Amino acid sequence: MALVTFTSPMHKDKTVYAVAGSHTQTVLALAKDNHIPIDFGCQNGECGTCLVKVKAIEKNRIHGGPLTDGEINVLRELGKITRAQVEKMLVDDLPPTEWRLACQMVVRDEDILVEYPSK
Repeated sequence: MALVTFTSPMHKDKTVYAVAGSHTQTVLALAKDNHIPIDFGCQNGECGTCLVKVKAIEKNRIHGGPLTDGEINVLRELGKITRAQVEKMLVDDLPPTEWRLACQMVVRDEDILVEYPSK
């Protein structure tokens, strides 16, 4: 089981279990199931409302699956990733950027820290 810790300046940190091996549950779905107030809009990876910062707890671990094409486009529009970074990730098979869309990032079997903004 993966442990996912949600942290925000306005809310108490909360750590929850993600079902190991499901590979279908997004960070946003996990947050909603556990009453964690991550803002969201379209839930399709098109609006950028659910932007979060994700870090692997263990050093040298990959955090999350690859970025979707839609997620790349939104992150580029928001100025969180450059074309050069995307190309480097693809060519060098690097882990994804720390900026992710909660509605697109699928929880894997790894412990992560998810930083989300608060209003």
